Amino acid sequence: MDAKAVAHLPVLVAGAAFALAFVFGFVANRTNFCTMGAVADVVNFGDWRRMRMWVLAIAIAIAGAGALTALGLVDLRKSIYTGANVAWVSALVGGFLFGFGMTLASGCGSKSLIRAGTGNLKSWVVLIVLAIAAYMTLKGLFAVWRTVALDPWKFNLGAASSDLPTLLAAVGLTALKPWVPFVVAALLLVYVFKDRDFRATPELILGGVVVGLVVVGGWYVSGHVGFLAEDPATLEEKFVATNSGRMESFSFVSPVAYTLELLMFWSDTTRIVTFGIAGVLGMLAGSFAYALVSKSFRWEGFGSVEDVGNHIVGAIMMGFGGVTALGCTIGQGLTGVSTLAVGSILALAAIVAGAVAAVRYQVWRLEKMA
Repeated sequence: MDAKAVAHLPVLVAGAAFALAFVFGFVANRTNFCTMGAVADVVNFGDWRRMRMWVLAIAIAIAGAGALTALGLVDLRKSIYTGANVAWVSALVGGFLFGFGMTLASGCGSKSLIRAGTGNLKSWVVLIVLAIAAYMTLKGLFAVWRTVALDPWKFNLGAASSDLPTLLAAVGLTALKPWVPFVVAALLLVYVFKDRDFRATPELILGGVVVGLVVVGGWYVSGHVGFLAEDPATLEEKFVATNSGRMESFSFVSPVAYTLELLMFWSDTTRIVTFGIAGVLGMLAGSFAYALVSKSFRWEGFGSVEDVGNHIVGAIMMGFGGVTALGCTIGQGLTGVSTLAVGSILALAAIVAGAVAAVRYQVWRLEKMA
């Protein structure tokens, strides 16, 4: 690739990320795609339909990531999720805190962006606090706690990568390796579509399919379009316009922090709009566009002092937990899990456990107040 094409590559990657996230925000707003809401529906009402929408998105993301790998278009081992050493304590503690926090804050990072795009001022407060807490966990005071108390606890499964296909190959089941993503996806799809009520709700099916495909598109943009086998400047391989320096798909904790950082250091010409930052902006824009089209945009604020406190505490927990666990309900629950990494599966389980605990806490709190 010539130097001129390389110079324009960051713009192409960021532009594609914005477009994909715009679709995500538009459709997620239209279909009420929300992990916290899905957990609350199950715990409070026994309604699994929105949970099946989320599982459908996971299945599509796993199958799509597997197809990209099988075609040789991306190498998921070069993502942040599939390292040989699994930081299990960070995944479990960070995931649990994130799940609890997102319930207190009325939604995860992606849902906060969606609600912010509809005029919800509470979500803007959540996003600002989340960004500060996440940045403190990346590079500030919280980072010291994270790196000293949590990150050192790791285990190694004895393979070059901690994803399930590689682990099966390491124990002699090499022939199964390329088929694992498709088998897992098929099992999840059977679970999703065996429910008659879900099959009768095309809106939820649309939400799951589109969100899953957006995650797959993110892998393709970052891991293929934005990949340089030999950067002309360093003669080393490079993933263009990513904050992690590796291939990425969508996540909404660290990118919110990097968006705030970019706004604070705007005059620093070395900083650019990365894949993650473009995803944040695209999510906001897509949700705002749907709010305008559907005429559902309206300003909404806090109802009480306790409401303010819950949202601030929840945002701090999400910022710390999301960075510690390497992702949120999207970053780990979809993007990470699409790689079938062990750490991502642990983080996803912890996020759900934290959300369930928080929903039960809120029910207890309401009963006590009554």
